[in-house]
Amino acid sequence: MQITDYELFEVPPRWLFLRIETDDGLVGWGEPIVEGRAKTVKTAVTEVMDGYLLGKDPQRIQDHWQAMYRGGFYRGGPVLMSAMAGIDQALWDIKGKRYDAPVYELLGGKARDKVRVYQWIGGDRPEDLIAEAEKLVNAGYTAIKMDATERTAHIDTPAAIDTIVERISGVRKEIGDEVDLCVDFRGRVAKPMAKQLLSELESVRPMFVEEPLLPEHSDQLANVATHSTVPIATGERMYSRWDFKPLFEDGAVDVIQPNVSHAGGISEVRRIASMAEAYNVAVAPNCPLGPIALAASLQVSTATPNLLVQDQGFDIESGRRNNGSNYLAGSGFEFEDGYLIPTDQPGLGITPDRDTIAARAQDDTDWHNPIWRHPDGSVAEW
Repeated sequence: MQITDYELFEVPPRWLFLRIETDDGLVGWGEPIVEGRAKTVKTAVTEVMDGYLLGKDPQRIQDHWQAMYRGGFYRGGPVLMSAMAGIDQALWDIKGKRYDAPVYELLGGKARDKVRVYQWIGGDRPEDLIAEAEKLVNAGYTAIKMDATERTAHIDTPAAIDTIVERISGVRKEIGDEVDLCVDFRGRVAKPMAKQLLSELESVRPMFVEEPLLPEHSDQLANVATHSTVPIATGERMYSRWDFKPLFEDGAVDVIQPNVSHAGGISEVRRIASMAEAYNVAVAPNCPLGPIALAASLQVSTATPNLLVQDQGFDIESGRRNNGSNYLAGSGFEFEDGYLIPTDQPGLGITPDRDTIAARAQDDTDWHNPIWRHPDGSVAEW
C-alpha cells in the first residue's frame, strides 16, 4: 500500500481538513490546525507530504511519526506538531479501515463504554452565562466550562477580584452541585492574581481551573498550587511529551489537556496520557475544534484508563454555534446524558462529506485572534 495523493481544505469557521488517498482506494482524514494560523499549518503539511510521505506505506505510523519529528533539525512547536497531528490522524484512519476496526481497538480496546464530555459556555453578562449553562444542563450535560475573566491587571483591585468570583459563583449557584463546573483562566492572570483567585474559588469547588498561568510560566505552577486545594489543569498549548515532562516531575498539575490536533496526533497524545497515568495525573483532552479532531480525540479517550472528561467544541444536539456534523455524511456522533458513545465504525468512525467540504472551502475563512489591550494601551492576553 502507498500514499498516492492528498488534499487540504480550509473551511469555516477556522478549521483545516486533510484527506490522504492510497493506491488501494482507502482514504484517511485528519484535522491539522492552529486556530488563526491555518495557512501556515497548511504550508507545513504540504512540505511534509510532498517532501516525505508521498509514495510511502501509510501503515508504518510510528516510523513516519519519528521521521517527521526527528527528520528536521528544528522540531516541536505548534505549527510542526499540529501539521504532524493531522497527518497522524489520517494515517490511523487508514489503518483502521485497512483492518476494519475502530482506532480504539488498535490502541488496545475500550477502557470505557462511553466518554463523558463538557462544553464551554460564553456570554458578556452574568445572565447570559446562566442562560447558556441552563440550556446545556437541560440538554443532558453533566459538566460545563466557563472563562473566569477577561483582561486583568498584573495585580488587580479587590473589586475586580470580587466581580470575577461573583460571576463564577452565580453559575455554580444556578447549576447546583450535581453538575461539574470547570473554570478556564486562559493564562489571562499573572501569578499574584492566580494565587488570590484560586483561594477565593475554593468554595465554588470547580472540577479544575485551567491554565491558571500561561504555559511559558509553568515552572511557577507548583508555587501557585500551594495556595489552594483547587485541582489545576493545563496543557492545551503544549505540543509533545517533552513539554509535559516537567509538569509531571514537579507534581503541580492534577489534570493535563493535550489536544489531538496540536500535540502530535493520536500517537503522541496516547503516549502523553500513559506518562500521566504513571504520575497519577488525569487526562481531559482539549478539543474546541471540528468533527475530525473530535472523532480522533474520542478514539484516544475511549482507550485511555486515566480519562477524566473530554472537551468538545460544538453543540452536537441542537446545532448551535459551529455544528461540525454539517461536514459529515450522517450524524457522526451519538450524545446521551452527557456522554458520547463510541462508534464501532472503522478508523476514526466518521465519514466526512468531501463534496460539502470542498464547497465550503471556497468560503472566506481568514480568522485571527482579536488583539486585546489594557486601559493604558498595552497588549493584554486574549
